[in-house]
Amino acid sequence: MTSSLAGIIAYPVTPFDADQRVDTARLHSLVSRLVDDGIHAIAPLGSTGESAYLNELEWSAVVDTTVAAVAKRVPVVVGASDLTTANTIRRAEYAQWAGAESVMILPVSYWPLSDREIKAHYRAISDAIDIPIMVYNNPATSGIDMRPELLVELFETIDNVTMVKESTGDITRMNRIKELTGGALPFFNGSNPLILKALQAEAAGWCTAAPCLRPQPCLDLYAAMKAGQVDRAQQIYDSLQPLLEFIVAGGLPTTVKAGLDLLGAPAGHPRAPLLPLDGPDRATLSHLLNTIK
Repeated sequence: MTSSLAGIIAYPVTPFDADQRVDTARLHSLVSRLVDDGIHAIAPLGSTGESAYLNELEWSAVVDTTVAAVAKRVPVVVGASDLTTANTIRRAEYAQWAGAESVMILPVSYWPLSDREIKAHYRAISDAIDIPIMVYNNPATSGIDMRPELLVELFETIDNVTMVKESTGDITRMNRIKELTGGALPFFNGSNPLILKALQAEAAGWCTAAPCLRPQPCLDLYAAMKAGQVDRAQQIYDSLQPLLEFIVAGGLPTTVKAGLDLLGAPAGHPRAPLLPLDGPDRATLSHLLNTIK
């Protein structure tokens, strides 16, 4: 099983209406705009999409709406993670049935998982589906840190594990993955500050929520790096950096939704316990958006 995934992978928020119900019309509009803007793939239902705060009917509605809005124009990578292996399988199977190109799986557990448990988790998911799995390593949110050696073992021993998203912000891990596999295992960068180094290390792409607010600079940065225009890419990154740092520090659902509201494309408030961005921070975000076109 292989995947053609590469480039800028955008993470849309999950819009809510005034009653905190999933607003599928606004989600459809947001996803359609991202694809029209030239984004290379769409990845709903990660942390940006507030997946952890959705019930199963809401989760499935986001999958259906995203796949319909994309309409096979670019790949859809569905975040299918859950606390239990059984429900992760249910979500992965649903994503495949709905038409997703692949699924992204973060090992999430109340109890820390051993390597043996992690391998069994991914193997069970792989056995249940026929589409590629992106193994997502983000110890800051999951509490589970998968070493490059473990990630490579998953790739080499589990059929549908075909790629990795590395979000630790440690470039040595990406280089180690490349070294251990001779470049055979595609890895994606999930740490905004690391994007230039990651692409220089031959990362297959950049997973980011920033295109929801400013898609063109993200695309331009990727294109410049692919063309070997490192100085040009550095200039673009320098202009984007304050916004990237702000949206991560303030929480992706909170800040991206506030940014969309400021841009005239409201997506509602994040779901409690998350809170909307306050006045001073909204002013800061407005200034940052106005400095980047």
